[in-house]
Amino acid sequence: MDNSIYDVIIIGAGPIGIACGIAAKNNNLSHLIIEKGCLVNSLYNYPINMTFFSSSERLEIEEIPFVTTNPKPKRAEALEYYRRVHDKYKLNTCLFEEVLACNKNEGVFEIKTSKAQYIAKHVIVATGFYDIPMYLNIPGENLPKVSHYYKDPHYYAGMNVVVVGASNSSIDAALETYRKGAKVTLVVRATDISHRVKYWVRPDILNRISEGSIDVYFESNLSAIRQNEVVISTPKGDVTIPNDFVLALTGYRPNFELLRKFSINVPDEECMIPEHNPETMETNIGGLYLAGVVCGGLNTHLWFIENSRIHAKMIMDSILSKN
Repeated sequence: MDNSIYDVIIIGAGPIGIACGIAAKNNNLSHLIIEKGCLVNSLYNYPINMTFFSSSERLEIEEIPFVTTNPKPKRAEALEYYRRVHDKYKLNTCLFEEVLACNKNEGVFEIKTSKAQYIAKHVIVATGFYDIPMYLNIPGENLPKVSHYYKDPHYYAGMNVVVVGASNSSIDAALETYRKGAKVTLVVRATDISHRVKYWVRPDILNRISEGSIDVYFESNLSAIRQNEVVISTPKGDVTIPNDFVLALTGYRPNFELLRKFSINVPDEECMIPEHNPETMETNIGGLYLAGVVCGGLNTHLWFIENSRIHAKMIMDSILSKN
């Protein structure tokens, strides 16, 4: 057991977790960042060729320049940037260490991980939302050919691929796999491609659909997945098509079960936004804070890197006011 009593323990080493670590260090507060995967684990699991919607200056931390020659930065550039920022500030970070429990006892937090136990005066949860997919809950979803994450298009070359969803990740996957020679079919619940799709990508997918290069079923749902085919429920009835792979890119959600284990109130209704004070980011447990995307619950379009960086300062102001 680590016998140190940290001023702040931060759960999650994403961009916002890093920002919180820097804010703690700048205010002379002892800190520890605990991350269950690699540094900026969520960004690492983004598609290899992904381009951010935000410009590089809006992704910066502590006004450290994020330099890129592209109009929008790519995943590899973001990984390099945040690693360099982390190393510049010499943040105290434990990687590949999962937090299993966080309990408040006699005014301090006792944190148990997969490797050790720690004590802290304050805890910040900055775990994002990319860990748990929004499952379809249909027959065949557990087949090996089904994936809820997408990395590289080459794997699907020459295959019959169904992509479920109309968000940025779905459209990127559809276009990239199509350009590597896959026969792509999009299954979309809505009546159109989402207007949240990156503005320079949306015309591309609409043109590919219009010319017949990519098939699409609007107002439809995937209802069953079989070894060599899938069943699509459409307004005109069920359609069965040949299939080799399914990319069910239907979104992700925060780890609500973990938050509840920490005794944070998470309502079952609406967007399941965890209870917190929007002025201090403190939860219903005194000294336990939320930062970043996790604050929005199921409304994962509410907070981004660019608009949640301020959480670090808000939390530190709250902690310092108590001290």
